[in-house]
Amino acid sequence: MALTSRTEYIEEQNAKNISGAVHIDLQSVLIGNGWFDPLVQYQAYYNFSIYPGNTYDYQPFNDTVAELWYNNLYGAGNCYDRTLDCYTTGLNEVCSAADNFCYAEVENLYDIYSGRDEYDFRELTPDPFPYSFYVDYLNSPRVQEAIGAYVNFSESNGAVSTAFGSTGDDDRRMNTVEDVAKLLARNVSVTLYFGDADFNCNWLGGQVVAEQVGADAYADAGFVDLETSDGVAHGQVRQAGKFAFVRIYESGHEVPFYQPLASLELFERALKGLDLATGKELVVDASYVTVGTPTSEYREGNATVQLEVLPTDATYNTTLNGPNPANGSTASTKRLLRRGKDRLFKPRFH
Repeated sequence: MALTSRTEYIEEQNAKNISGAVHIDLQSVLIGNGWFDPLVQYQAYYNFSIYPGNTYDYQPFNDTVAELWYNNLYGAGNCYDRTLDCYTTGLNEVCSAADNFCYAEVENLYDIYSGRDEYDFRELTPDPFPYSFYVDYLNSPRVQEAIGAYVNFSESNGAVSTAFGSTGDDDRRMNTVEDVAKLLARNVSVTLYFGDADFNCNWLGGQVVAEQVGADAYADAGFVDLETSDGVAHGQVRQAGKFAFVRIYESGHEVPFYQPLASLELFERALKGLDLATGKELVVDASYVTVGTPTSEYREGNATVQLEVLPTDATYNTTLNGPNPANGSTASTKRLLRRGKDRLFKPRFH
């Protein structure tokens, strides 16, 4: 998670008071479905997929796959051990080998045996969501001129990816968790929010990272509903002072696409220094603590889990939390509509 390192770097440069340098007044950082500690996240792959499992009540993996997954993760000389070696040595060849092994033998089991999108468990691949219209928008002459772009926008760069891969970047911890703690010590608010249908950077691992940060009074905080202007609880918040962990229901990796209202109100509250759960209280220190359940137990059920590959022109309905019905609707969409009476809408807060 390079963002935490970059934001901490900004704060370090601010503290130097370099003559002529621009001071960036960093007050709030929000990180969506971040990858922080590989050792935590590799184990969370197993937790999300096998035990205790996801909250969508759908299990595509049989006992044989579960046993294979566990061995590839925890067996002698396998993913867990290799990642520890990477942490200990920091050598490119060790970390790259660990990265490659953990991808091929742990992460890739999800792809092989489920056929589902790593960034949204509810969808089979190829997944048409989120849309890619923004690429054309960013490459339009009007936008490029407005932002001063000299090259076209690309979603990814093969050369950059290869360079990161050669160092085993995904397998390195890089003090990302410690950097979050440093930001908090500098009075910068930090919000870690996770769409709970994302397998790759899943919320179960995110919870562990949030606890590793060791923010003041966070151990005393509980989960409460995320209240939004539509009267629907789109997730839950656990907050202590200026540090918060947020689970967003019915959302893949790119939370603003799947839950735009919740994302916007969460963003606005964070920037204004308000409590994330209600947006009604100004948070100035660790004396603000959410009082709720020790764990987030809400289960969506499988009404929005798609059982057929969606057409490339499918559109997403943020009220249904799934594809819009169309002529010749897929069996999955019909099932969503038929069974959705009791599961379609998230619980309303009281």
